[in-house]
Amino acid sequence: MPCDLVALGWDATEPQRLARFWAGLLGWATADDGTTLLPDDDTGFAFRFLPTEEPRTGLNRAHLDLTSTSLEDQRRTVARALDLGARHLDVGQLTEEEHVVLADPEGNEFCVIEPGNAFLADCGRVGALACDGSQAVGYFWSGALGWPLVWDQDQETAIRSPHGGPKITWGGPPVEPKRGRNRLRLDVAPQAGADQRAEVERLVSLGATRLEGAGGPVEMTDPDGNEFRLLPRA
Repeated sequence: MPCDLVALGWDATEPQRLARFWAGLLGWATADDGTTLLPDDDTGFAFRFLPTEEPRTGLNRAHLDLTSTSLEDQRRTVARALDLGARHLDVGQLTEEEHVVLADPEGNEFCVIEPGNAFLADCGRVGALACDGSQAVGYFWSGALGWPLVWDQDQETAIRSPHGGPKITWGGPPVEPKRGRNRLRLDVAPQAGADQRAEVERLVSLGATRLEGAGGPVEMTDPDGNEFRLLPRA
């Protein structure tokens, strides 16, 4: 039985500040804890901002792609992000590319995609979680979540929930070496009625590695070494 994606976890030196930034940019509500954002669209999973004292170590392995309905909408999104504390970022993008690359107040990269992007045409404001990763890890997450592959070409893969929402994509080789703990990670949970221990075993059989945890969140890594947590079912 596949598990559910319940949250995207973000390590942050100032979790409440980063939560306010993303709440302001996306227009999502903030839970009472001040560090969890609750989507008001078909995104299907929360954003959780978690405290850390570890410094950033280069570019993240994952970033968000935000969609635009028009050039004016793209400009408004960029202007809003800058007003909230974002900054422009050069990651080697070409001058002819139409997306805008930004960094949030803690340096996490994200893109504001141009209107008319065919790949994200039917996605909402959060169009994709774009990841640096192998074809094997795309297959792993397809099996782990039970989400079908919606792209599998030239070792690039993408999956999407049958209920819609963002795509999760992996760009294929070359995959940059991992440097430290990922700042963005997935939180998953067994579906109702499923046993957490059995789910750990299933994920291991798909290619995950168990790190630690018992009686609470179980820390694991996927086949590319990306950390994720298997939470107890609430």
